[in-house]
Amino acid sequence: MNQRLLHTPEGVRDVYGKEYERKLETENRLHSLIASYGYEDIQTPTFEYFDVFSKEIGTTPSKELYKFFDKEGNTLVLRPDFTPSIARCAAKYFMEETRPIRFSYKGNTFTNTSNLQGKLKEVTQMGVELIGDPSVEADGEMIALVVESLKAAGIKEFQVSIGQVEYFKGLCQEAGLDEETEMDLRACISGKNFFAAQELLKERNVADPYREVLLKVADLFNSMNSLEDAKKLVHNDRSLAAIKRLEKLDEVLKLYGVEEYVSYDLGMLSKYNYYTGVIFKAYTYGVGNAVITGGRYNTLLSRFGKDAPAIGFAIVIDDVLEALSRQKSEIPTKAVQAIYYDPAVCGDFEKALREAAGLRSQGVNVALLAKGSEEGKDVNK
Repeated sequence: MNQRLLHTPEGVRDVYGKEYERKLETENRLHSLIASYGYEDIQTPTFEYFDVFSKEIGTTPSKELYKFFDKEGNTLVLRPDFTPSIARCAAKYFMEETRPIRFSYKGNTFTNTSNLQGKLKEVTQMGVELIGDPSVEADGEMIALVVESLKAAGIKEFQVSIGQVEYFKGLCQEAGLDEETEMDLRACISGKNFFAAQELLKERNVADPYREVLLKVADLFNSMNSLEDAKKLVHNDRSLAAIKRLEKLDEVLKLYGVEEYVSYDLGMLSKYNYYTGVIFKAYTYGVGNAVITGGRYNTLLSRFGKDAPAIGFAIVIDDVLEALSRQKSEIPTKAVQAIYYDPAVCGDFEKALREAAGLRSQGVNVALLAKGSEEGKDVNK
C-alpha cells in the first residue's frame, strides 16, 4: 500500500477522539451564548463563484484562494471567509427586509497560504453578522459578545483591541494619497513595519507634515488617551467623526461592563478591504494570531444589490482550542463506561444490553465489548 495515502496534505489535519469532543463542547458553549443574543443559524455553501471573493469585494487575495472549475467552465472557490457569502445570502433572500437581521454560522474556511507560514489552511470558524443596524449600540453589542464568547469558551486572560478604519482613510484623504499608496501603507502599518512605511511615503513623495502624521498612527494605541492624541493629529471631518464614534462606543462598553478587556489601536488595520468603520481583534496568550477578528462593513452588501449597514466577527475555533490547551484550561468531556459480555455464556449479551440501555437513558456513554477481544483497552481515548 502507498504509505502517502495515510497522510494529509500540508495545512490540514485529522481531529478525533477526546480532542474532537473538546472541540464540539467549545462550539456548543459558544453557540448557546450566541443564540442567547438572538442570533439565528444560517448555512452557506462551502464553495461559491469566484466573483463573491473578488478583488473588488475586498476579501482574500486571489493567490490565496483554492480555485477550480465546474463543468460549465465557471471559476469556483472554496470559501476563505464567511462574511461575503452571508452578505450575498442576505441580499438574495432578505432584499426587502428593513429590520435588523442577526445571523450566526459555523463551518470551515480554506486559505491557500504558504507552507512556510506554518498556518492551518483549513480552520473551523464560528461567528455572527448583524445586518441592518448602523448604530454605535450595535458596535457595542458585537464587542461585548466577543468578550462573553471568550469567557464562555473558558479563556480568562485576553484583550480586545479596537481600531477605526475611517480614521486612517480620512487621514489618507487629507494627505492626498492615491488608492495604491493607501493600500500599500495599510499593509505596512497593519504589520507594524515602521521602516517600510517610512520608505514608502518617501518614495511616493508624500509631503513632510502628512508623512509625519501618517507614521504616528502606528503609535496610537492602548488607552482612551490615544484617542485624544489622535484628534490633535488631524483636521478633517472624516477622521474626527471616527474618533467621536469610538468615544461613544467606549460609553456603551462601560454599560456592558466589559471596558477592562478593551484597548484602542488606531494603527490596527485589517487585510479585508471591505471594512468601513470600527474593527477589532481579540488576543490571548499562547497563540500568536488573533483568536477573534471582526468589524463594520457598511458597503459590502451593496455589492450584491442590498444597501444595508452590517457588522460581525469570526471566532477561529482551532486557535481558541490551542490557547485553552497552552493555558492548561480543562474542557470537560464525558467518560465512556465499558460493559463486557461473554459471547460463550447464554443470555450474557442480552443482560449487558439491558444494563447499557438503562445507563444510556440516564445520559451515560456506554460501549459494549466482548470479553477477550477488547478487554484492557482504554475506550476513552
